[in-house]
Amino acid sequence: MCQLLGMNCNVPTDIVFSFTGFAMRGGHTDTHHDGWGIAFFEGRGVRHFVDHMAAVASPVAELIKRYPIKSTNVIAHIRKATQGHVALENCHPFVRELWGRYWVFAHNGDLKEFHPVLDGAFRPVGNTDSELAFCYLLQELRARFGDRPPALGALREALGSLVHGIAAHGTFNMMLSDGTALFVHCSTTLHYVVRQYPFPTARLADEDVSVDFAQVTTPNDRVAVIVTAPLTTNESWTAFQPGEMKVFVDGLPLGEEPFHASG
Repeated sequence: MCQLLGMNCNVPTDIVFSFTGFAMRGGHTDTHHDGWGIAFFEGRGVRHFVDHMAAVASPVAELIKRYPIKSTNVIAHIRKATQGHVALENCHPFVRELWGRYWVFAHNGDLKEFHPVLDGAFRPVGNTDSELAFCYLLQELRARFGDRPPALGALREALGSLVHGIAAHGTFNMMLSDGTALFVHCSTTLHYVVRQYPFPTARLADEDVSVDFAQVTTPNDRVAVIVTAPLTTNESWTAFQPGEMKVFVDGLPLGEEPFHASG
C-alpha cells in the first residue's frame, strides 16, 4: 500500500530532510512507484505539487528536495495503486475548499464496498476510493456544522465518528489538515516523532544523510513528523495504535504538555 508523511510545527519549518528519505521509498528502497504528491500550507494558501511519475525519478521531487519551503503543516504521499489507474488526477494529496479554508487529504489503504451518496457539493475528479472518502468527509462536516467552522474539540469529535465509519470498509490510514491542525488516523501502521530542544543529529534510514537539527533551529522550535514507517535510525519513534486518531497542533499531539526551554 501507499506511504504517508506529515509534518506539524509551531513555527514554519522546511521538510527537506524528511522528504529526502521519504522520496527514496517511491521506487528505490520500496516499490511505491505509481505517483506522489506534497502540499504545504503557507498562511491561507497552499503550495500543491503532484506527479504521476515515481518519486525517485520525478524532476518535481528533486525540486522539493532542494527547495526549503517553510510551512507549519505539510502532507505528502507516495502511491502504490490499489484503486484507480495511474494518472495525475489520482495522485494524493487532494485539495478542496470548505469554510473559506483549503483542506488537504491523503490516504493509505484500500476501502471495499464503500459507496457513499454524494450530494454534489464535493465530487471526485479521479477514480480512487481515497478521493471519494475525502469528498464524503467534507460533505458530512458541512452537513453537521453548516457554513461556519466548529471549535477544534467539536471538529475532532465529528471527524473521529466519521473516520470510524469509513474505516469499517477497510484500511484507512489518513492525514487531513486545514492549515491550523493535522488530523491523523491509523488503521494499521503509522509512527511519529516530536523533535524539540535539545535537538539531535538524525540519520536517515533510506539514504546516507544526516543533519544536526541544533544548527538549524532555535530552542523554542518544535516539529512533529508522522510517517508510515520511521524515517531515521537513531530517533525514538512512537507507534500509533490501530484505530487511533491523533490531532497535532504546534508540533505536539493534543493532550501532551508542550516543552518550555529554560533561559
